[in-house]
Amino acid sequence: MESSVIDGGMALAAGDFSLWSLFQRADMVVKAVMIGLLVASIWSWAIIIDKWMKVGSLSRKADKFEDVFWSGKSLEDLYQNLGHKPAHPMAVVFVSAMRELKRSMEKKESSSQLLNVRDRIDKVMNVTINREMAQSERNLGFLATVGSTAPFVGLFGTVWGIMNSFTSIAASQDTSLAVVAPGIAEALFATALGLLAAIPAVIFYNKFTGDLNRYSGRLEGFAQEFSAILSRQLDERGM
Repeated sequence: MESSVIDGGMALAAGDFSLWSLFQRADMVVKAVMIGLLVASIWSWAIIIDKWMKVGSLSRKADKFEDVFWSGKSLEDLYQNLGHKPAHPMAVVFVSAMRELKRSMEKKESSSQLLNVRDRIDKVMNVTINREMAQSERNLGFLATVGSTAPFVGLFGTVWGIMNSFTSIAASQDTSLAVVAPGIAEALFATALGLLAAIPAVIFYNKFTGDLNRYSGRLEGFAQEFSAILSRQLDERGM
């Protein structure tokens, strides 16, 4: 280990400050930490890009659906167009409510049973909203985990690297900068990777959580408005 530290000091003294050089000279444990953090960072960015596209798509599709819904088009026609392939959560909520309504109408339930139609439709829409939001929020937990743990994993790599550096210094009995600096630089590189993984994960986790919370509120508002429309129709039919 003594010779590796001295060789590292010579490389650093020669001006080899590249990240690859720091990685190559690092201890195996520190290397494992660096690789783990790099993989976590890459996977986090994959999730971030995917969520960015999907959350934006949800809002655009909801805008288009509401434009059609409030345009005065027949609910039956809209259901026929969407019934087989609802492409986004708001359409799925609409279709689930219409399906429940049509089932109740087709069964020719008694008047006492039809009194529960409104409650069943509300429950169906609430369950559908919860299911669709759970699907939309998938993988956000990974961003939260990376954001909260990556700095500590990086810090572990830093502490381990510094321990090895001081052990090597004691063995070589040389406290010159050329001997001390490489090990500390390698160790601090692990902390830098931890922050590199954690900071974007925290920022985008908060952003997507806020966006999806607003979208969930939008779905709930639509469900309440649609429930009121169906309730009026049922009243008109004497249900």
